[in-house]
Amino acid sequence: MMRNWVLLLGLLAAFSCQRATKVEWVSTSFDNPWQVMEAVETDAPAEASVVVDLQAVNQAVEGFGTCFNELGWTSLSELSEVDRAAILEDLFTPAGMNLTMARMPIGANDFSVDFYSYDDVPGDLALEHFSIDRDRQRLIPFIRAAKAVNSALRIWASPWCPPEWMKVNRHYASRTAPFNGLPKERETPEGTDAFILEPAYLQAYAQYFSKFIDAYKAEGIDIFMVMPQNEPNSDQVFPSCTWTPEGLIAFLKYLEPEMAPRDVDVFLGTMERADPDLWDRILTDPEVGPSIKGMGFQWAGKDALPELHRRHPSLPCYQTEQECGDGRNDWRGAMHSWDLMKHYFGNGVQSYFYWNTSLLDGGISTWMWRQNSLVVVDKEKGTYRYSPEYYVLKHASHYVQPGARVLTLGGTYGDALGFLNPDGSTVLLLANQSDAPKTVSVEGLPGRPRVVTLPAGSINTLVL
Repeated sequence: MMRNWVLLLGLLAAFSCQRATKVEWVSTSFDNPWQVMEAVETDAPAEASVVVDLQAVNQAVEGFGTCFNELGWTSLSELSEVDRAAILEDLFTPAGMNLTMARMPIGANDFSVDFYSYDDVPGDLALEHFSIDRDRQRLIPFIRAAKAVNSALRIWASPWCPPEWMKVNRHYASRTAPFNGLPKERETPEGTDAFILEPAYLQAYAQYFSKFIDAYKAEGIDIFMVMPQNEPNSDQVFPSCTWTPEGLIAFLKYLEPEMAPRDVDVFLGTMERADPDLWDRILTDPEVGPSIKGMGFQWAGKDALPELHRRHPSLPCYQTEQECGDGRNDWRGAMHSWDLMKHYFGNGVQSYFYWNTSLLDGGISTWMWRQNSLVVVDKEKGTYRYSPEYYVLKHASHYVQPGARVLTLGGTYGDALGFLNPDGSTVLLLANQSDAPKTVSVEGLPGRPRVVTLPAGSINTLVL
């Protein structure tokens, strides 16, 4: 009997060791995306090390996401129904990118077909003419198509601009350009309030948010959170609205009481400036500060993230918009995206959002800005391809489960991110941005160190 127990314990130990040394490894370079690699070695010498400590856990990950906008849907509409369905399956199901969250605009944004709002009747403070009919052409079909493959998709929203008659310059844009028709004398520069800060307008705009939430709910689309303004310090040639901290405080006093009965959180964002004190004036306001449930950062706001996270550690932090590139969709842009991901997760964000889901090749917007996208559509051929940035995001989103904890990694190799999944698996992302292969050992987990030779110019995921 004792001999049988010894044999059983030996088998269990062998099985445990086998499980501990098994590694799933996928690698992407510009010319060879998503390659399943050979088994790792255990005795090879290494140039650098990554040390994993499963006790060194940080924030929990809520999820990864993208954005719905009009040009995303018009580009996908150039494809066959079969191709479009395949893309949506890939983006929003666990077998593909596994995106579980998404952002959408409230009214027009910089990748809309043109300027618009949900109430373009001047002076309609009662919002009698409010309507989301415009969204039924593009945004709602886009969102419904995504929710058809992932009914649990969580969506949040922010405006780029209120109705133009609510602004002091009576125009959707904040800065003049040859193609937007805004006279230079009516510009609203950074550091000014472009919104009419009168109680009747503030109340009407808060109710505008409520009507949006209610109208989308009637369409079967729940919004779990809003931010009061996309980039409130940016005077743009496309739909935009500048606010001072004092202006946002005035508006938040009206917005939060409208959102609370609808069980919709209000985050401060999207923060696009590096000065933490600029935003802290809002977060520490005695009236509106306690009602703010989280913070959203993008662009130069990433440099305010570390200090604001330190000052307000209990507030969830989102990365709300990955920097958009230049329409080339090249490997250089993909590696910049990777560097951004490292910065954001290394400084406390819980959710990470890509920007343009899909664009026509070249990525040009209505307002002449070229940007990158996950999906690149060739209108002439009716075909599509995935961009390098798609693969960078998928290397994380496909493997990192909601609820995963971000790990603090040790060792001598810093071009890495680590996550501990709820199922106990460890996910390591390792980049090699050099022109030569690099051999890296992974240490600290049960069994011998795992040694991988990262291809030159590659992003890699190891699941251990």
